[in-house]
Amino acid sequence: MALTVKNLVKIFDGKKVLDNISFEIENGKTLGVVGFSGSGKSTLLKIISGILSSNQGEIIYPKESEVAMAFQYSALFDFLNVFDNIAFPLVERKEFRGKYSKEEIAKIVGDKLRMVGLEGIEDKFPSELSGGMQKRVGFARAIVTNPNIILFDEPTAGLDPVTSTMIEDYIVRLKKELNAACIVVTHQLSTIKRAVDSVIMLYQGDIVFSGSVEELLSGENEYARQFVSASIQGPMNIASR
Repeated sequence: MALTVKNLVKIFDGKKVLDNISFEIENGKTLGVVGFSGSGKSTLLKIISGILSSNQGEIIYPKESEVAMAFQYSALFDFLNVFDNIAFPLVERKEFRGKYSKEEIAKIVGDKLRMVGLEGIEDKFPSELSGGMQKRVGFARAIVTNPNIILFDEPTAGLDPVTSTMIEDYIVRLKKELNAACIVVTHQLSTIKRAVDSVIMLYQGDIVFSGSVEELLSGENEYARQFVSASIQGPMNIASR
């Protein structure tokens, strides 16, 4: 297994946002994490990435693991061009600082841009790019260190359906080319259908569904059925949200 999460608990202001969460992901596989807003999805990613600490439980990473995160709104630096945005981890992170020459960094950045279909835009600034292009630059920055675990937080948020399909295809491509274990937090059924291998659903800090995409869509699980049908009626209390 590339990544194992065991009995993870996170508490904010006395409330369990994550309550004894456990799952595993293999190399070259993508796990979708779904659930209504506030169910703990983004908190889970932040704990795995090291941005937050958990109150209990453990995360078992593979040896020599490198975790990367592609943020919901790209999180690019407006004052840096595309090249400097992508090169930032290689230049600023202490474990990479001084490891590569300028020529090597230029090659790495160019290679990563080619992987996301954006050759030759190194000199452009984020304000000159469409939303979809910004997302892909964010992907390129996330993979510049060749991670074996990639976390995607709402990768298609705010994008039109055609651009969303393109982003979903790149998630699949990056997973295959890097043989990475990926986690995709999403609300989009299209992303679930196109880009993930298995799914867990969170509700009130618990995993209420775990299975394949086909099992999620089958409607046999009452929580999954309510989510897929976008129904107000069901075991998840929407009125109190």
